[in-house]
Formats: sequence, structure tokens, C-alpha cells
Amino acid sequence: MISRRERTLNYAILTFFAVLSVMPLLGVVLAAVTPPGQAVQGFAIPADGVDLGNFVRVWRDADFGRALWTSFQMTAITVVLSTIASILAGYAFGTMRFPGSTTIFYVFLIGLLMPFEATVIPVYYMMRWLGLTGTVWSVALPSTSLSIAFGTFWMRAFFRSAPRPLMEAARVDGASSLMVLRKILLPLARPAVLTMILLIFMWTWNDFLYSLVMRLQTAPLTLAQFQGYRRADVSGIAAAAILVALPVFAIYVVLQRHFIRGMLAGSMKG
Repeated sequence: MISRRERTLNYAILTFFAVLSVMPLLGVVLAAVTPPGQAVQGFAIPADGVDLGNFVRVWRDADFGRALWTSFQMTAITVVLSTIASILAGYAFGTMRFPGSTTIFYVFLIGLLMPFEATVIPVYYMMRWLGLTGTVWSVALPSTSLSIAFGTFWMRAFFRSAPRPLMEAARVDGASSLMVLRKILLPLARPAVLTMILLIFMWTWNDFLYSLVMRLQTAPLTLAQFQGYRRADVSGIAAAAILVALPVFAIYVVLQRHFIRGMLAGSMKG
């Protein structure tokens, strides 16, 4: 039983760290709404009032609309392919026993251990040979292969903890392996799947190195280029940063309850 003093102390500590986390974000938002030409006053509200024109100006000048659409296409392809492959692979490794299953699973884990920077050069030459450089596939395919390693590990942990009697009862009733997965396990795995989707979405959306090497004009790369030739435009850079971060923030707000449930379930079952 937690005493009132301990509960008060916990809330005080959480509030303190929440303020520390929110303050930089608040500073970026206030800088983004500061009128052009006016000095950014830290955490103070702009003296001439809030100006949302920075977002319109950045959207027009840096062509952020096209960059965001490219990032969305690349991320959507990666999330869909990674989710399907990770669920199927995690289901196989978590519920089935077949020759070499342990060895093959450890081969999958190499993707978690190997730094992705080491794969950039060979992947570039492969994509150039395939004629895919400059397309969303040049980043989506490598990102998918890297995400499958994490996704397989994540979903295997869930499927290993799934109720065996429920699966055995379904098989006795004549359900196939895919039917057990689709009708029984996937509804139970919804928090884990949505958590995996959110993490893969965030990692892929924020990709910079692959986009730079493959010459794909994504939102993070556009932001870096805009910052390079508009260093004195603090308000514009802040507005551009918000535009790039907004999709990740939006999907997190939508999936936050499932994300927290999935993380807690993973910590308790892992």
C-alpha cells in the first residue's frame, strides 16, 4: 500500500521531469510563432503577437508539401511490409517448432546487433544496380529489412506468452494455423502490434542517412537543407521542425493508450 507521502513525492518527481521535457518543446513553439525579423525571446510570448505565417512561408519556400508526402509514402510502405512480415515470423518462431528454428531466429537478431551505418554502402550499390536510387523504394526496402529484425523479436515475445490452451482448443476444432493467428491471437496482440507500428513509423520517418545517400528528398533531409541556408531564420527553422515532427506526434497521440499497454505488457512478459 502506497502512503500519501510516497504518492505525493512520486507526483512531484513526475511533474518535475514532465516540465523539463515540455519546456524545450514550448520554446520551439514560441519561436515558430514569432514574426519574421523579431528576435526570439526565449519562453516569452512574442511582443507583436502570434504569427502563424512562418508555417505558410516555410511550406512554400522549402516545398515541404512534397517532402512530407515522400516521407509518408516511404514510411507507409515500410510499416505495412514490416508489420506483415514481423507478425508472420514472430508467430512462427513463437508458437511452432521446426528444424533450425533457434538458429534462424538468432540470424534474425543479427539485424538488431549490426549498426545500420555499416550497410549503407553495399545497399547503395545494390539499389543503384536495381535502378531504384531516388525513389521511395530505395529507402523503404532497406528500412523494412532492418525493422523486421526488431519486429520479429517483439512479436515472438508476445506469441510465446499467448495462452496455449486457447490455441490447442482452436486446433482441436479444426482451425488452421493462419486461422488461429487471425481469429484468436491477433485480437489479443493488438497493443503489441500497434506499439510496434508506432516505433517503426517513428524510426522510418526520422531516417536521415539512407535518404541522404539514396538522394530521396524526405522531410528530415529537407529540414536539414533548410537549416543550412537559413541559419539566421530562427522562426522559420522552428516552424519547419514542427512540421516534420507533427506526423509522429499525431500518431503517438492517437495510439498512446495502446502504446503504453504494449510497453507494459512487454516489460512484464519479457
